[in-house]
Amino acid sequence: MAGLYRRALVKLSGEALMGSRAFGIDPVTIRDLASQIKRAVDDGVQVAVVVGGGNFWRGSSVAETGMDRATADYAGMLATVMNALALQDALEKVGADVRTQTALPMAQVAEPYIRRRAIRHMEKGRVVLFAAGIGNPYMTTDTAAALRAVEVDCEALLMAKNGVDGVYDADPAKVPTATKFEHLTYIDALQRRLQVMDSTAVSLCMENHLPIVVFDVQGPDAIYHALRGDRIGTVISGNPESEPVRTL
Repeated sequence: MAGLYRRALVKLSGEALMGSRAFGIDPVTIRDLASQIKRAVDDGVQVAVVVGGGNFWRGSSVAETGMDRATADYAGMLATVMNALALQDALEKVGADVRTQTALPMAQVAEPYIRRRAIRHMEKGRVVLFAAGIGNPYMTTDTAAALRAVEVDCEALLMAKNGVDGVYDADPAKVPTATKFEHLTYIDALQRRLQVMDSTAVSLCMENHLPIVVFDVQGPDAIYHALRGDRIGTVISGNPESEPVRTL
């Protein structure tokens, strides 16, 4: 990959929408994220976004308290829909044309997920927000992001992390000497168990030769630079030649 992406998918965690808050959505943060996405669209990038729901609900954690796991995961899917609608509103307020598609039928608030329709929206310059994961419990939004990116023929999966500017060989919050990787192969990421994203998502990207870029969403204009293909964060791909080559 070199330079501007033709089409890319951003995975936004629910926590990325919180800003400095401990829960929910920070209006200033979501407006800034929306503005960055709109700038990339104006530059000619076709953009899709998968939104997590961890700022409201995390199914796996709730299940540990005794709630049925499938039920907890379905509740988490509803949290992602709330976040997608909030992001849709923020994008519209900065002048973007947006469509939200959900994996669970929810005709009153969003379109159903239809692959060909999603692609057509992006070809027309619309931002497409994918909500409710893939509509099945036990599957993370990381897996949903990888699957949707492959399905709609994206050139990269951009993993926007909250406060972590790439992939390290140890937790930088606990190990001050942790070393950041500029590039990893898919096999490295799986074998080292670096917890970048779940193994199903990494494997899906590997099988379909989809590069993954892991970066800090809190960095200055980070989403905009990631969508433009600038060197940012850590790239996970089959080989270093798959990396974006322009540097900031």
